[in-house]
Amino acid sequence: MRKIIHVDMDAFYASVEQRDDPALRGRPVVVAWRGARSVVCAASYEARVFGVRSAMPALRAERLCPDAVFVPPDFVRYKAVSRQVREIFLRHTDLVEPLSLDEAYLDVTAPRSGIATATEIAQTIRAQILEETSLTASAGIAPNKFLAKIASDWRKPNGQFVIGPHRVEAFLTTLPVSRVPGVGKVMEAKLAALGVTTVGQLRELALEELEVRFGSFGRRLHNRARGIDERPVEPDQPVQSISSEDTFAEDLPLEALEPAIRQLADKTWSATRKTERIARTVVLKLKTSQFRILTRSLTLETPPASAAALAGIALALRERVRMPEATRYRLVGVGLSGFRDRDEVALQSDLFAHGE
Repeated sequence: MRKIIHVDMDAFYASVEQRDDPALRGRPVVVAWRGARSVVCAASYEARVFGVRSAMPALRAERLCPDAVFVPPDFVRYKAVSRQVREIFLRHTDLVEPLSLDEAYLDVTAPRSGIATATEIAQTIRAQILEETSLTASAGIAPNKFLAKIASDWRKPNGQFVIGPHRVEAFLTTLPVSRVPGVGKVMEAKLAALGVTTVGQLRELALEELEVRFGSFGRRLHNRARGIDERPVEPDQPVQSISSEDTFAEDLPLEALEPAIRQLADKTWSATRKTERIARTVVLKLKTSQFRILTRSLTLETPPASAAALAGIALALRERVRMPEATRYRLVGVGLSGFRDRDEVALQSDLFAHGE
């Protein structure tokens, strides 16, 4: 049986800002650019008391907490701290799967640090993070990733919670289905219509019924209700996609998007220089003023060879958008996906060149 730890830094971006600027400590801090289209990247616990949450429009955060201090995000600093934390994880196990800058799964079934239990390892990691970064982290310890992620949120901030193998069923029985990862407000409402508000009630529904109603997600719900999650911790996952997006200060017509598309193509192309893999699919993403999301993509035999080539393909994809001329767009994104190893792409090219 696996021993999994999910470590989640507490209000990470905001906590870094409060650590580095003593004047911000104890005050409601919102990490966000100011502006009509800006969203909250992070909020300190002092701001959360007022209902401010990440991904919330910055204007709404300002209304909820007029005294909040708005700080523009500094991702260079956040990434540097994230690397410090990652180095601490690696002292204890090679099996580290980062989810973002501020959270990761660790498989400590066979730890390299020699500490006897997963609970002690989590305590040690949190103590080392505090000592070396002056930041706090919360941790969940469980037999799998699904349960560990729920557990890490149980005693936030600066706490940890253990769901032992013998406690899984009892713990899940009274758990609200809204706490199951992947169950958002829409799915929660659909389950409520079936009389299901707890995981224990979800467990009573047959797999066949869940699959008929919810497709492949129904099987996942069936397994989660029983505490089943066979996913391993996967370090060094290969890049699957890279993209850049921009939300405009004011909505724009389709023909006015070229400068933004070229700039985003440059940004996406620069990001691909950090990976040895090569992408074959170009994706253009648009969001209308009515929040409708449109995507157009093209998979190529020969990957784009430059930022200019990427921009050219993205602009060609723009021509495939068939919307009324009056449509206005609030967001555009340029992405690359379908990444393959460089050797695999070279082999395919060689095969095509020789007509095999």
